[in-house]
Amino acid sequence: MLNRFATALIATVSICTAGCASFKEYRTDYSLCAVNGAESAAQCDAHALQQVTNQDGTSYLLGFIEFDDQGQLWDRKQMQAVVDKLYADVGARDLLMVVFVHGWKHSAAPGDTNIETFRKVLANVARAEAQQSRLAGVPARQVAGVYLGWRGGSLTLPWIENLTFWERKNTADKVGHGGVTEVLTRLELVKLDKDSTVQGGSRTKLAVVGHSFGGLVVNAALSQILEARFVRTVGPSGQATNAEGFGNLVVLINPAVEALAYAPLSDMSTERGSYFDNQLPVLVALTSEADWATRYAFPAGRRVSTLFEKTVPSIERFNGLTRKSESIDEDQANVAAVGHFEPYRTHRLYPSEGSSTETPAQSPEATLGALRNTSLGWVQDKPGSKIDFSGVTLERSMSSPGRDPYLMVYVDGRLIKDHNDIDDPRIIEFIKQVILISTQTPEQASSVRALPAAPTAQ
Repeated sequence: MLNRFATALIATVSICTAGCASFKEYRTDYSLCAVNGAESAAQCDAHALQQVTNQDGTSYLLGFIEFDDQGQLWDRKQMQAVVDKLYADVGARDLLMVVFVHGWKHSAAPGDTNIETFRKVLANVARAEAQQSRLAGVPARQVAGVYLGWRGGSLTLPWIENLTFWERKNTADKVGHGGVTEVLTRLELVKLDKDSTVQGGSRTKLAVVGHSFGGLVVNAALSQILEARFVRTVGPSGQATNAEGFGNLVVLINPAVEALAYAPLSDMSTERGSYFDNQLPVLVALTSEADWATRYAFPAGRRVSTLFEKTVPSIERFNGLTRKSESIDEDQANVAAVGHFEPYRTHRLYPSEGSSTETPAQSPEATLGALRNTSLGWVQDKPGSKIDFSGVTLERSMSSPGRDPYLMVYVDGRLIKDHNDIDDPRIIEFIKQVILISTQTPEQASSVRALPAAPTAQ
C-alpha cells in the first residue's frame, strides 16, 4: 500500500513538474528593436522595447515590464529602460500611453495571445489618433503601449491548469501589492511632468487596462489612490468639481475582485448623484454574464476563505440621484465578484441590433463618425440613456446618474463568451473608443463632435 501511494505521489509530482509554466524573465534585451511586419517581429522576441510600424505608416511603441511571483520586478533596469524611453519620446512629442496587465493563464512570453490582442488595440488606436489629429490640425501623439507581465498560470497541462484559479489569485494579489504601484506611478509621472511644461496641461494621456487577475492586480495597486482622488477636490477648496482618476482612465475586464473591495468607490459615486458636462470616465469595469470563473468558482472559493469573517446583514447607503436609501448585503458583497453583484452595476453592454463580429470593420471616416456619436452620447448621458459604440450598445441604469465616471458594466455573453475571451472585435472597438473619449484633447473633441453623425447599426 505504501509503495503504491509513493508511486502515485511521485507520478503526480512528475506530471505537475513537467507541466509547470516557465518562471523567468522573457524580455532580457533592453535595447530598442524595430518591427516592420511579421517577418521582423520574431527577431524582437527578447526585446523589452519594440517600435512597431503598421502597413498604413502609423506606428506605436511597445514596452514590457515583468514581475516575479512575489510581485517584485525581475530587473529594475528593465523598468528603467522603458520609463527612460518614454521620457525621451515625450520630450519630442506628446504621448498616448496605454498600459495592459494580463490575467490568468497568460504571461509576457513571445506569442502569448494577450500580447497579440494588445498589439491589435495599439495599432487601431494609432490609426484613430492619426485620423483625429489630421481633422483637428494638430500633430498626432505617439501611441505607446506598456505590457506588464507576470506568471498568470503556474501549470500548462490542459484541464489541470484550471485548478490554479485560486493559487494564481493569491499571486495576483501579491503582484498588485508589490512593484506595480511604483511602475504605474512612474508612468503617470511621465504625463504629469509633461503637463507641467504646458500651461493648462499637455496632450499626453495615460490609460491602464487590466484583464482577469490583471484586473485584480490593477485594483490592488490603485484602489486606495482612486478613493483618495475622488475625495479630494481638483478645483477651489470646498467646491464640487470633476472626479479625478488615475492617469486618464482605468479599464478592468472580467476582474476577479470581490465586490466589497469596490464598495468605497461605489458608495461615494452613488452618493454624489450628479456630475458636470465635462466629466470624463475614470473607471470602466466590464464583466461578462458568461464568465463562469468569476460567476461560480469565485464565490465558492470566497465562501471557504472568508468562513470565519463577520459581516453586517444590511448596510444602508444614500443614492444622490433617487434621493433614497439603498440596502447592501455585506455578506454577499464579500463573496461575489464585483461585476456579478447587482447593486453595484451601472450599465448593460449588449450587441446592437443587426451587429456581428464584423461590424467594427469600417472606413476611417466611419470610425471618426462613430467616435463623434459616442463622444456626444457621453456628454448627453443621463439615467437610462443608450450610447451606440459601433456594434454594441451601452445602456445606463435608471438609478445611476449621467456621466457617473465609475462604470460597472454587465456584458452580454455574446460579446465576451468566457473568462479569457477578449478578442471579439466589438469589444476591442468599445475599449478603443472609451480610451479615445477619455484621452481626447479639447481640440480633438470639438473637431470630432462637429462631424456628421455616423449611422447606427441596423
